[in-house]
Amino acid sequence: MSSTDCRVVITGLGIISPIGVGTAENWDSILCGRSGIATIASFDASVHPVRIAGEVRGFDPNLYFDKKEIKKVDRFTQLALAASQMALDDSGFRIDDANGDDVGVVVGVGMGGIATIEEVTATFHESGLRRVSPFFVPRLIANMAPGMIAIRFGCRGVNYVTTSACASGGHAIGEAFRLVASGRQTMVLAGGSEAPITPLGVGGFAVMRALSTRNEEPQRASRPFDRGRDGFVIGEGAGMLVVESLASAQARGARVYAEIVGYGANADAYHMTSPAPEGRGAAQCMRLALRDAGASVDDVDYINAHGTSTPYNDVNETTAVKSVFGDHARKLAISSTKSMTGHLLGGAGGIEAAYTALAVREGVLPPTINYEEPDPECDLDYVPNQARERKVRVALSNSFGFGGTNVCLAFRSFAGGA
Repeated sequence: MSSTDCRVVITGLGIISPIGVGTAENWDSILCGRSGIATIASFDASVHPVRIAGEVRGFDPNLYFDKKEIKKVDRFTQLALAASQMALDDSGFRIDDANGDDVGVVVGVGMGGIATIEEVTATFHESGLRRVSPFFVPRLIANMAPGMIAIRFGCRGVNYVTTSACASGGHAIGEAFRLVASGRQTMVLAGGSEAPITPLGVGGFAVMRALSTRNEEPQRASRPFDRGRDGFVIGEGAGMLVVESLASAQARGARVYAEIVGYGANADAYHMTSPAPEGRGAAQCMRLALRDAGASVDDVDYINAHGTSTPYNDVNETTAVKSVFGDHARKLAISSTKSMTGHLLGGAGGIEAAYTALAVREGVLPPTINYEEPDPECDLDYVPNQARERKVRVALSNSFGFGGTNVCLAFRSFAGGA
């Protein structure tokens, strides 16, 4: 059964990120070009070479869990469940005993409960096994995010986690698209979540020299496609989408943000951490998404880029876009919302798909902030520094991860029906 047998739409969004708690606050920050990067507050990073991150501020887990529950779940699960509640509320979809079998949950998580691992490891070495919590394993495993969401809302359909580094959230939404398009599920809560801002989480990427070291000017540190970029900024958060069949959305008169029309997924088969030369894998992934969508290169108006602010990724992604789109690449608008949020790893694809859906519906393109000095090797239109009004027919959202894994999602504006 092909992915076009059943039309699939997005009817709800839930976003928790360094630039806001809730979709409205996030979109307002996007339109203002507001950075969420700051000096790390959640632990003492003074001995680290990198002391900045995109932390979620103002999130209160007590609004979603009782005190006993909070102790049983890692922060990445808390964020995922809260964003799912927001998305469900936004969509107006009501899950009950009659339809629970038709509702699935797929969540992308890259690193899982790293905070739990660090905390319990320290306890074990200091006090022995007798002080290790019986919730240690349930807290750290990545599939606890979709599991807890299903338990909370009564989703008895497909339930699993996608773990593919920084492409995890993109894979989750792509798989949800397939599940709904094939008729296996009426609705899937899908997206990504990550909470990696811990001493070891930040330190591990720092020793790889993958992170920006602009510690004295954190809000200017994430600068995708800019000549002065020196690495990505790690972030945390969750983005969850209600992915629903068009027939279901129309039957209940739901608002539609955008239609999901294509999903490309492949591998570079090249290197553990570096992208394939000339962006070959990324280019083929975009071609796959366009073919799946039945769209031509000329139909695409906007790309929400992976755009990590690392020297290699941004050049390779630019080269890949040129390879796929040819002359039309000069007419495309491309932006990286990581310039504001930092890089949420497994959660990135979730929030970025949500931002892309909003851009399609609202006709406003997110900016790439901190774009100050053009790089001769990155010479396309990156919507520098200010949001831009533009009608979007088809948009792509790219997510690429360590191990050479690539995802591209294609969205189309929804003109009629619901």
